Amino acid sequence: MSPSSQSRPVELVLTVRRRRQLPDHLVAGPATLSRDELAAAYGADPADIALARSVLERAGLWVTESDAASRRVVVRGEPALVDEVFGTGTGRHDDGRTHPRPPAELGEVVRAVVGPGTRPLATPLFRSTPGQPRLAYTPPELGSLYGFPEGTDGSGQVLAVVTVDGGWRRTDLDAYFAGLELRTPDIRAVGVGGAANSPGPADAPPSPADIEAALDIQVAGALAPGARLVHYFAPNTGSGILDTLRAAVHATPTPTVISLSWGSSEQVNPPDFVTAVEDLFQEAAALGITVCAAAGDAGSGNGEGDGGAHVNYPASSPHVLAVGGTTLVADPADGAVRAETTWNAGAARATGGGVSALFPRPGWQEHAGVPDRFGAGGTGRGVPDVAADADGSTGYQVLINGRSVVVGGTSPAAPLWAALVCRLAQALGRPLGLLQPHLYRDLVPGKVPAGFRDVVSGDNGAYAAAPGWDPNTGLGSPDGTALLDVLRSRTAAGPTA
Repeated sequence: MSPSSQSRPVELVLTVRRRRQLPDHLVAGPATLSRDELAAAYGADPADIALARSVLERAGLWVTESDAASRRVVVRGEPALVDEVFGTGTGRHDDGRTHPRPPAELGEVVRAVVGPGTRPLATPLFRSTPGQPRLAYTPPELGSLYGFPEGTDGSGQVLAVVTVDGGWRRTDLDAYFAGLELRTPDIRAVGVGGAANSPGPADAPPSPADIEAALDIQVAGALAPGARLVHYFAPNTGSGILDTLRAAVHATPTPTVISLSWGSSEQVNPPDFVTAVEDLFQEAAALGITVCAAAGDAGSGNGEGDGGAHVNYPASSPHVLAVGGTTLVADPADGAVRAETTWNAGAARATGGGVSALFPRPGWQEHAGVPDRFGAGGTGRGVPDVAADADGSTGYQVLINGRSVVVGGTSPAAPLWAALVCRLAQALGRPLGLLQPHLYRDLVPGKVPAGFRDVVSGDNGAYAAAPGWDPNTGLGSPDGTALLDVLRSRTAAGPTA
């Protein structure tokens, strides 16, 4: 590290404890809270915020932001002083192996300390296929094949997309939606932490970040054209991603759904980062927000190359709807699905899925038949929950830098599900929040639940597909109209709390 970077001030984001624990029934729903109710009942105690400010400023650091509602304190200081106060070399080499800890006086007050780090935590989860794809679908064709409810378009809903870096061009979006005979949706770009909607040169090959940004917003907008889309751009750092997720969760108006098409293997995420993000996901559920996350594109090994089985975070969070991938062979002209199998075109091009090493098996997944973790043994949260087309050879038609391209991966599968959530919420007249307790209710191992098309063929390496839930495609791909009927019977509106 250069002398100039060593002397540059370091910024840390602290998450302060809640004034009282968020009840499980609010996280699982169907009761929801407003942002004001969440802040008043479950925000930080102002006395805790004041104590954190006092201790940190007394140590010589600068508290640049503090907010009791979001339980956030931002502190800056010279690297050497940050190292001394937080005790781990944070200012010099926060690479995910060092874990900053607050001063002893704040040990019970501060739940997590997240720095910028030097290792990117988010990898875009899309895949292109060399050569000509054998099939390519527009998102509306996939919506029809997956039975998205007729008479819905996401009107009245807010669909938030969070991506890391990159950007898109309005000219591409206008041309893309016009080609689908759709009006360009209401799209707002929001930059956080210095990130912005900033695509690379139009005459150069698009970067992975640009492909991800354009892909997500085009799939979401084409499948929920009536929804308001808010696209958040995050820096690829721990604190940058955390702040961007916080901005999305606590936005006004509250989103119906948040789509995340990035991640990394569980073990590379610093523990405090996971703690802080899980707090946000719990708050999202209590606010009625559904979070959809891509399960990964490198099979059961998740690209780690150590011979073990790993799952992707944030998809492995029990507070997130994890989306796996399939290979879909269908004829949009007649709406007939010829075959749908687990997406596996080789270890580096296969759906993620498996058993979490971080999170225990949730109660709603107890009867799903989740196996023990491959190799290492032990139980955990099974990934994914649901699936959709992800094979680049049967991929999604999108437009980037004026060129039509076909892209696959669990990246587009996540905004596909996010758009479906918007249309289901529109039809039901209420947000859905944490979906899994409803999707897994009355589940019988080996039997596909209503609202899904079972995917029983293929594998992702360590795990094989099977009837019912499996660690490749979860409960299966959607039959949106049937799923609406299921949710109508299972999510009767509960009182707000």
